[in-house]
Amino acid sequence: MNTITTMVGQNALISICSHIFFIAITFYALQAFRVENIFKKNHVFQLQLVFILLSIAIGATVSNFFLAIAAWSKQLPYLFN
Repeated sequence: MNTITTMVGQNALISICSHIFFIAITFYALQAFRVENIFKKNHVFQLQLVFILLSIAIGATVSNFFLAIAAWSKQLPYLFN
């Protein structure tokens, strides 16, 4: 039983780290866009909020993609049994 709980904990830690990593990368990448012209002047907080929400949405999606690829690659040996 102890190994199952350890594996679940490791998967949770890897998932959290992956999500944070890809959200941070997405936030950094989104800063390259000049979107000041799209938003109203003096609405800095709303612009920052949009960047944060977009970073979370895109970063979590990319993270889920890579975590799924990693999980599927672990299952590939079962194809050859």
